[in-house]
Amino acid sequence: MSKLNYKVETDPNKTARAMGRSLRISRKHTIEICREISGMKLDKAIAYLNRVIELKQVVPFKRHGKDVPHKKGKYGWTAGRFPQKASTQILSVLENAKKNAEYKGMNTEKLRIKHISSNKGFTIKRHMPRAFGRASPKNQETVHVQVILEEFY
Repeated sequence: MSKLNYKVETDPNKTARAMGRSLRISRKHTIEICREISGMKLDKAIAYLNRVIELKQVVPFKRHGKDVPHKKGKYGWTAGRFPQKASTQILSVLENAKKNAEYKGMNTEKLRIKHISSNKGFTIKRHMPRAFGRASPKNQETVHVQVILEEFY
């Protein structure tokens, strides 16, 4: 694999970062989750993702919400879903970044998400055998997620 750089240059003494590479989750779900938790305090973002996994909090789909059904309640947006698989993977990347910050000696209670983004990863190409000796492609797309945390005062 080639080296994947972070999109934002930061001071390594003041920030902690983590990256999840080649995650087998939906890119659309990841984009919506990253947009929603960007700029949040770390503890608040972890609690938000745990509520999404427990089906108690809706992630509003603002960009990829054309055929998404509406949800009851006051969530700030009508169309939304509960992307549990993507939330679990992003939660593990956030926990990894939190442990990196703890290793650097930063105060983990005063961390906020400075940058979080998802990029298209490589495609795993496979084939499904069909009738009469033919084959259809069965591709699995992957996602790269990068997180940068900073300490606020």
